[in-house]
Amino acid sequence: MIALDARVVSVVAKTAFRAELVNGHRFLAFVAREDRDRVGETAPGTVVLVRMSPYDMSRGRIVVAAVGEQG
Repeated sequence: MIALDARVVSVVAKTAFRAELVNGHRFLAFVAREDRDRVGETAPGTVVLVRMSPYDMSRGRIVVAAVGEQG
């Protein structure tokens, strides 16, 4: 697993989001049940820390949302 910073682009469902890496790569990001208390409310523009497999870069797991990093 690798950890990367990403920005939430849009909300797909309650715990699923479209996210984008700094290099422009877009993917589907999910919030796991055990991480919901650390992530809290996630809105478009929020910067998040995502864990991804280097073998499947089409989806990732949101681990934590950065506080005050919206834009």
